[in-house]
Amino acid sequence: MPIKVLFICHGNICRSPMSEFVFKNMLKERGLEGEFLVESAATSSEECWNGVGNPVYPPAKQELYRHGIGVPGNELGVSTKRARQITREDYEKWDLIIGMERLNLAGMKRILGDDKSGKIHLLMDFTDHPEDIDDPWYTGDFSGVYRQILEGCETLLDHCLRERIPVTNLKGV
Repeated sequence: MPIKVLFICHGNICRSPMSEFVFKNMLKERGLEGEFLVESAATSSEECWNGVGNPVYPPAKQELYRHGIGVPGNELGVSTKRARQITREDYEKWDLIIGMERLNLAGMKRILGDDKSGKIHLLMDFTDHPEDIDDPWYTGDFSGVYRQILEGCETLLDHCLRERIPVTNLKGV
């Protein structure tokens, strides 16, 4: 049974899709695609119009391209990704629900309800230095965000492979 990981940010056009595709790329490089199910979503509906979500924000997509993700031969679904908002039903579907910053935690808990199973975490809480991942929509620092996401995804994947079960009780959450 695959480990199901859902990455979350505010709009699902920058940080969470970058995390989704960085993680998928790591899985592909290690031959682990069948061991995980990975997607991303938003806490807000701002990037969804008439039931259709916006695509990955162009600067975020360009940052992925710079690292060989989303390009021909390693597309991974980048070109077809559309923003979507999380739903209450997502809590039961996913093993790990990973936010990018503390503001996401509030939105996640508002929509998903009480985290009775300990599924909700922040990506950087898997590292030795828990911190928020700033929103590059406002900062413009897509390369810095990519570095944070890469580090967070590496430590998340290592933890999942080491434990082979979803995590609970991480520091900082």
